[in-house]
Amino acid sequence: MADRFRLTMAQLNPITGDLSGNAARARSAWQQGRAAGAQLVALPQLFLSGGNAQDLLRSPAFTQACMDTARQLAADCAEGPALAMGCPWIDGPRRYDAYLVCSGGRITSSVFRHHLGPSEDSRHFDSGPIGGPYALGGLRLGSPIGQDAWDEDVAETLAETGAELLLVPDAAPYQRGGQDIRLAHMVARGIETGLPLVYLNMVGGQDEQIFEGGSFVLNPGGQAVLQLPVFEEAVAHLDLLRSPEGWRAAEGVFVPRPDDLEQDYHAMVLALRDHCRKTGQDRVLLGLSGEAGSALAASIAVDALGAEHVRCVLLPSEQSPAAALEEAKACAGALGCRCDVLPVDGAQAALTATLAPLLGSAGPGLAGESLQPRLRALLLGALATGFGERLLTPCSKTALAIGEATAHGAVAGGYNPIKDLYQTRIFDICRWRNAQHRPWMSGPDRAPVPVGLLAAPSAAQTGGDTLPEGPVLDGILQILVDRDGCVADCVAAGFDRAAAAQVADLLHRTEHARALTPPGARLSPRAFGKDRRYPIAHRWRDPG
Repeated sequence: MADRFRLTMAQLNPITGDLSGNAARARSAWQQGRAAGAQLVALPQLFLSGGNAQDLLRSPAFTQACMDTARQLAADCAEGPALAMGCPWIDGPRRYDAYLVCSGGRITSSVFRHHLGPSEDSRHFDSGPIGGPYALGGLRLGSPIGQDAWDEDVAETLAETGAELLLVPDAAPYQRGGQDIRLAHMVARGIETGLPLVYLNMVGGQDEQIFEGGSFVLNPGGQAVLQLPVFEEAVAHLDLLRSPEGWRAAEGVFVPRPDDLEQDYHAMVLALRDHCRKTGQDRVLLGLSGEAGSALAASIAVDALGAEHVRCVLLPSEQSPAAALEEAKACAGALGCRCDVLPVDGAQAALTATLAPLLGSAGPGLAGESLQPRLRALLLGALATGFGERLLTPCSKTALAIGEATAHGAVAGGYNPIKDLYQTRIFDICRWRNAQHRPWMSGPDRAPVPVGLLAAPSAAQTGGDTLPEGPVLDGILQILVDRDGCVADCVAAGFDRAAAAQVADLLHRTEHARALTPPGARLSPRAFGKDRRYPIAHRWRDPG
């Protein structure tokens, strides 16, 4: 009986729906594992289909194509180590989230996920039975898929039926603090079963989700012996050794996890880079407003794509502060990207004159106030179309929450890099980026955000004259949005009742504007979009 087993962990970035490309990525990892003498090369959950495939998974033709690709991949990888990969699978009338083990040119084992998490899972998959372990090279492995490792029953059943190692394939998206929660669950499974555990996560951006990677290996008792980087692809070879006490993992590469500010920034860079790469777009355009949010979005864009692929545009009016314009130009200069200036006064005067016969004595009023942001969006959209660029919309979570983002204006665009950042968080991350540079950044090693933008926030950044100041406003919103709280919860946390009621009312009345917003990187458990879905037409108001 063998006393050593080498496992190649392939933390890779698939493209959803690119079955031939994902199969090529799998073959490349398999070849690396074969060269390293591995007995098994493992890929994450749903690797062949790609993560967050949504209702593609409901298409029988798509699932059948995934299955055909898996069978061909098994045949291609016949001479060498076994290959394990996630793939949607149809068995009779049911469709499963499956983990396939291929050896000798065929699929030798199929594990079906048992626990289905959120409603999206049950929409796409059926619950599979709890199976037993599979044997490879003298080692019996059990694979709880994703959610199956969060509950003790699947892992315990695998241990009771002879598993000697838990290999957990996952496709877990990033959210702040999520890794600590997952680690706690995996430590619990290892302690309960007394088995070593390999947690293998997908990496890459897909629409609003960012799969964070950060795969790790635990020995019984919870000791971490290997940890892969977050937000980056990695292939690592793990040696498992048999001892009188059972199998144990040898120490391997260990990449420390960065702090939350760096993780947020890296997630946004990866999300934009993959959004462009996976949609076939390599150039972006955004308007620089002389505020911290647009400066941060420009920095993210340059770090994701390189300065030569980013165009900034200033659209000043007579009311635009000269200092803000200079700061915006300084930001573009520090990033090294092109910056064009397109004044809007003439176009605004023409539109105002066009509206005058219908508005009459009422004057421009609210229509005039919303005209300028909508005009800017129109001009930016025309430029983006003309140059073949993706229009970015730098709009903070704070502005989206309180209705500062004008419908068809500030929220118009193809992608919002800072969609899940409150304004106070934007300032924190700007300061972090000004002081840091990393190898994964394509931008220059210098501070991109002028200090002046961080010293004097505008009215929109603080909530205006009638709303609470920035930190108070964001604190109230974190309770109302991120924790699904109410006015009473805000008061209990020490906030003024009238201020909390005002913010809660704004939050309810501006749902229609948020429904029009483009996708953006999801960083928290309650991002606007798929995480927080409220009706547009409703009359509920928190009585406070």
